[in-house]
Amino acid sequence: MSAAFALKPYLALTRLDKPVGIGLLLWPTLWALWLAAEGPPALPTLIIFLGGVVLTRSAGCAINDYADRDFDGHVARTQHRPLATGALTPRAALLTAGALTGLAFVLVLFTNALTITLAPVAVVLAALYPFTKRFLPVPQLFLAAAFSWAIPMAYAAVMNSLPSSLWWLVAANMLWTFAYDTEYAMVDRPWDEAVGIQSTARLFGRFDRLAIGLAFVGALLCLFQAGLSHGVAWPFYAGLTLAAGHALYQLWLIRHQDLDASFLAFRSNNVFGALIFLAIVLATAVAP
Repeated sequence: MSAAFALKPYLALTRLDKPVGIGLLLWPTLWALWLAAEGPPALPTLIIFLGGVVLTRSAGCAINDYADRDFDGHVARTQHRPLATGALTPRAALLTAGALTGLAFVLVLFTNALTITLAPVAVVLAALYPFTKRFLPVPQLFLAAAFSWAIPMAYAAVMNSLPSSLWWLVAANMLWTFAYDTEYAMVDRPWDEAVGIQSTARLFGRFDRLAIGLAFVGALLCLFQAGLSHGVAWPFYAGLTLAAGHALYQLWLIRHQDLDASFLAFRSNNVFGALIFLAIVLATAVAP
């Protein structure tokens, strides 16, 4: 058996073969690092957080597949995942998640005491999220909290403090995550209903597009307030306008609640995140 063949199920388990989720976790982390540093952060800090994003997202995917191992085989989009097919055992998934989490924590040890103190919260949120789909009608909010915890960690690493302005960014990212993960849940809704998995797509039903639209409006308003709180320059608000246009494009895509279009809308959110990041980079570059 070749090494590449042996690694293939682990790449699928950690979704390193599908890096869309890495970007969705990376963009808000970069927003926070640039705003906290008022420009490019120190290179070691940037490297630590880039590595941490990849490791924690991969660990989260492994624990998610462990939690969903009895359901994935019944869902069209997930039936070929390695635990569903038997290519990997549940024990292998847990060991992989543990090893990746341990490596991520090693990276955090190169920051400061405040960042280290915050790190266990990220682990708890990531580990618990997959199980919330059993009993919470809004598990997307729990995922949003997990995907937003890198923001206070980034501020802590750069500033060694947690200024109140960062929570506007947290709120914005939670609402954005709620929006795109509801789009994602729309893809699985028929199968989730059959096996009993909870999601906001199931909760809101025919009002799912309204919920997503309101979440995007809330995210953009919180980003606007974050810009005001940080005193950023005009390019930031120009970027917000472009991001608002992209949000409208997503709502147009999902207008018929088509499964393929919903997945396309979800994947396109890396463009939304990149537009905000570019706006922050340009705004901090022209700041006096």
